[in-house]
Amino acid sequence: MAQRTIMHIDLDAFFVSVEQAANPELRGKPVVVGGKPGSRGVVATASYEARAFGLHSAMPLSTAVRLCPQAIFIEGNYHHYAEISKKFMVILADFSPFLEPMGLDEAYMDGTGFESLHGSIHQMGLKIKQRVKDELGIIASIGIASCKVVAKVASDESKPDGLIEVPPGSEAAFLAPLAVRKLPGVGKKTEQVLTGLGIRTVGQLAGMPLTALKARFSVFGEMLYRHAKGLDNSPVTPPEESKSISRETTFKEDTHDIAFLLATLRYQSEQVGADLRATGKHAKCVSIKLRYSDFTTITRQRTLPQLTDLDQTIFQIGNDLLQKALVDNRLAIRLIGIGISGLSESGNQLSLTNITDQRLEKLNRTIDRIRDKYGFAAIQTGRTIDLR
Repeated sequence: MAQRTIMHIDLDAFFVSVEQAANPELRGKPVVVGGKPGSRGVVATASYEARAFGLHSAMPLSTAVRLCPQAIFIEGNYHHYAEISKKFMVILADFSPFLEPMGLDEAYMDGTGFESLHGSIHQMGLKIKQRVKDELGIIASIGIASCKVVAKVASDESKPDGLIEVPPGSEAAFLAPLAVRKLPGVGKKTEQVLTGLGIRTVGQLAGMPLTALKARFSVFGEMLYRHAKGLDNSPVTPPEESKSISRETTFKEDTHDIAFLLATLRYQSEQVGADLRATGKHAKCVSIKLRYSDFTTITRQRTLPQLTDLDQTIFQIGNDLLQKALVDNRLAIRLIGIGISGLSESGNQLSLTNITDQRLEKLNRTIDRIRDKYGFAAIQTGRTIDLR
C-alpha cells in the first residue's frame, strides 16, 4: 500500500477569529463568544488572551466573568460562522477533493498524490495557511502525518498558527512523550483509569500489552493500543448528506410562559423550514425536544401523512407535540427545540385542490428571498414579535 499523506487543518479560536476579522479592534484582547455576562450560556470559544486566565470552551459564562471580568463578551452569529466555514471548505477543496469536515472549523484532508503539485506536502500546507489568512482573515494550524490520529495530534500541538509534519516512521516517537490525554478519544474518565494504572504518557500506553488493554477497555482498548503506536488505517471520508435539520434554544431562565415557548418554537420552525427549502427537499417527520428544570430531557415526534417544507406545517405539528408534553409534565422548561427528518427530494406534489398550501409555499419562498437579502430578522410573523 502506498504511503498516505493526511492533513488535519484546524482554525484557531474560530468564532473569536471571525469576530476579530470583522472588527480588528478586538485583536490582542481577551474575547469570549457565547453570550453576554449574566446569561446562563457557556463559552463557545475564547481567545488565547482569555485562555491565559483559565477560560475554555463549555465553561459557564458566570465562571468566565469571575475569572476574567475584563473580557469582551459577544453573543456570536452562528449563520455568519457557517458562511465563513463554507468558504474555508472551498479553499481546502482546491487542494484535494478528499475532505472530511469535522464541524465548522476543522477537517481532515487526504493529500496523497496532490503534494507534488505544490513542491512538497510542507509547501502545500503553507499555501493552505496563507490562503485562509488572505481570504478569510483568520489563522489555521495544520498537522501532517501518515494517518488521521497522528495528524490530529500534530495540529493540536502546533497551535496557535503552526504546522507540524510528522515524517513516516516517526509517529510513535512523536506521540511517546505527550500526556495520554492528548490522544483523541481519551477523555477525563479514561485518563483517570489510565492514571490509576500508572499510565501518564502515550509512550507508556503504547508499552502496555494489548491483552491487558482489551481486558480493561474491551474493543476500545485495541483502538487505544493502535493509536498510541501511531497506527490508524481509517480513511478520510466525505460527509454523508444531511438526514435531519434542527434548532434548539436554552433559556436564560426556566419558564412556564406558554406564549414565549410558542414564539420560540415558531421562530425555530421558520429557521428549520428555510434551511429545508434551501436543500430543495421535503420532510416526512417533525420532532420536538424539551429539557425541564430538573434536566430531564424528552423528545417527541410525529410522522406526517404527506411530505412538507412549509414553516406553518412544521410549527403546527411542533405545537401539537408541545401541548401534549406540557400536559404530561408541568415543570418549567429550560430548553426547547424542533427538528425535521426523513428528508426526500421534492418529488412530493402539493394537491391541485389545496390552494392554501400552494399560497403558503409561494409566501415562504418570497420571505426566504427577502431574508437572504436583508437578514433573517428582517421579517417576523405576528407570533414571534413576542421574542422582542
